[in-house]
Formats: sequence, structure tokens, C-alpha cells
Amino acid sequence: MASSSVLINDLVSVESAFMKPVQSSTLTRWERKAQSKTPRTKGDSDRFIPKRDSSSSHMKCLLQSNENSCDLNVQQTAFNSKLSQSLLETDDLASTRILSFKQKAPKPTEGHHNNMRVLYTQNRSSEPINKKAFRHVDTSPERILDAPDLLPDFYVNLLDWSSANVMAVALGPAVYLWNASTASIDLLCENDDVDNNVTSVSFMGDGSHVALGTSDNTVQLWDITRKTKVRSMNGHSARVSSLAWNNHILTSGGRDATIINHDVRIQQHMTATLQHHEAEVCGLKWSPDGSQLASGANDNKCCIWDVGRSQPRHVFTEANAAVKALAWCPFERNTLATGAGTADRHIRFYNTMTGSCLNQVDTGAQVSSLVWSPTGEKELLSAHGFSNNQLTL
Repeated sequence: MASSSVLINDLVSVESAFMKPVQSSTLTRWERKAQSKTPRTKGDSDRFIPKRDSSSSHMKCLLQSNENSCDLNVQQTAFNSKLSQSLLETDDLASTRILSFKQKAPKPTEGHHNNMRVLYTQNRSSEPINKKAFRHVDTSPERILDAPDLLPDFYVNLLDWSSANVMAVALGPAVYLWNASTASIDLLCENDDVDNNVTSVSFMGDGSHVALGTSDNTVQLWDITRKTKVRSMNGHSARVSSLAWNNHILTSGGRDATIINHDVRIQQHMTATLQHHEAEVCGLKWSPDGSQLASGANDNKCCIWDVGRSQPRHVFTEANAAVKALAWCPFERNTLATGAGTADRHIRFYNTMTGSCLNQVDTGAQVSSLVWSPTGEKELLSAHGFSNNQLTL
């Protein structure tokens, strides 16, 4: 019985604690602070439990808000149905893809002109930037000219093309002119001595005069228009096998391994004598700016001479045969291409300021001549003798 009375008393105290009014949560901070200082009495609870009345009111609000949201959903569904029926002629808006194209877009009408396309493409080239352009190069000759008595000698230079589009060809003791524009052929000169062959030909820069080197050790200067000899210049002790112009300075190289500069404007024409080669000088070429002279000889050497200097700046000895073919690069200053004979067969590229060999190519055949493209293309044409007898671009 005692334990029963204790249990009943505990239940009564718990019930009184639950039924005790609790202060509303709407009290201000100062009121709650003052209430917290009030001394507690026996039976006060440590937990804040809201009234059941206020909980009921919150539940009512929650139920009312759910009802309102349901009403809104119904209204939204009705609105979507009306909108879909008006725009798409169907009640199911969710299953309809507005931006779905079932057919291809129609082609523009004939005569349509897009001004914006013209604006943004007017500076674009017709060809793609990365597309490599190929041009056709004829493999068959445009014209064939008869050349009887052409000397079969690797060390002589018997052809030259002038800036006036006239080609000079030495055929034994005679020199003929072929005009590429008119296709006319004229005899320029012919030596009385049939054994006195023309061994080198070189046009002046303007194409008005042509220099001839002969096997009787002389250099002749001829007027193209009047077809008359202007003067004859001596100085070599053997045939003159190479010639090169630098404005009014004519440079000649001979079998005597000597290079001579002639000033054609004055009577005492010999202005300089250059000696370093040990065999016939078969190649001569001035640089485009006239500051350097390249010489090649049968001693397998190529020399670079600075203008006004009597000793070579560089001597290239990589070749294993006579260096005849010489060509200065028109787009890369101080770059020289050289070609050598049958025992070497190489084309080499040199920097004439530093003296370094930039590159070399084994052509597989004797290199008799080199010509860079005059149109600005980075191309080099090589003429070959034994054993291919061909032109290579």
C-alpha cells in the first residue's frame, strides 16, 4: 500500500506539471529575463512545453495552407490546359516540345542576300589558310632551238639571259641572240679564227651590252642594239671561262686561276687582281647588293671576296669536285648556294658572313648550274649533267 500511494503521488505531481500554465512565447526578451530571475517553487518544470491550444492553432494554419496550395495547383493545371489549347491545340503541355523541328528549315528564297555574311567575310581569302597550293610545271619544253657546235665542256659558261628577255648562246666561235618576246634569232658576232671559241657569256645589268670571254685570253664588250664590239680587254694568260657584272665592274675568271676586275668606263680597265685559287676559275657571281663576290674553281674550293679586299673572307673546302654552280639567295641576305661536279654531286648552302654551312643536299648527279626563282617563290632550279642530264626544281 505504501508503494501504491507513492506511485499515485508521483502521477499527481506529473499531471500538475503538465497542467501548469506556461508563459507565452510572445514575451519580450526583457520579460523572459525578469521571469527567469523569479524564484522557483516546488513542482516547477525545467522544460518549456507549449500549450495544446497554440499547437492546435498551428495545425489549423498548416492544414489551411495545404488546402490553399491544392487550390493553387488546381488553378495552375487549369491555366496550363487553357494555354496549351490556345497555342498548341492540345491539352497536354508537358509532353509537347515547342522547339522540336520535325522538318528541315526552309531554304532562303531566290535572290536572298545576307548583308551580314558579306560584312564578316569580305576580308577572308578565297582559299583556306592551311591548304597547300600546287601549281603545274610543264615537263616538256616550250621551244627547242638548234645549237650546233655547242662546246661539251663542263668548265665554260655559254648561256645567259638578259633583263630585256634576250638570250645569248655561244656556238663555237659565234654568238647568237634569241629574243624570247619576238622569237627572232640574230647573229651577234663570229670570230674569224674558227679555233678561237667563245668560252663565257654575261649580260650587263640593263641588257644593253654583253661581255664575251674567248679562248684567246681576251674579254670583249659588245653593243646589243648596234651589234658592234665596243672594246677588247686583256689581262689573262689563258682562256676566260667565267664572267660576272657588278654595275660597271666586269669580273673575269680564267684557266690561269686568276680573277680580274675590269672597270669598263676607263681606259686602264684593270682595277684589281685576285689570286687564291690553284686551278681554272669556272664560276663567278656577285651578291645582289654588290658587297661580296663568290668564286668557284677546279681546285674544289669556293672563295668569298669582300669588295675592295685582295684576300678572301672565307674559303669553303667541303666539295670533292670543281665548284661551278653559284647562286645568291634573293630573299635571304648573305646566303649562297653552290653546286659541284660529278665526284661530289652536292648542293650546299652557306652563310657568307659567318662562314658556316647551313645545309647540303646530295643530288646524285653533276651540278652544272643553279638559278633561284625570280618571282619571290622559295624555289631553286638546278641543272645536272652526268649521269641524270636533267633539270630539278
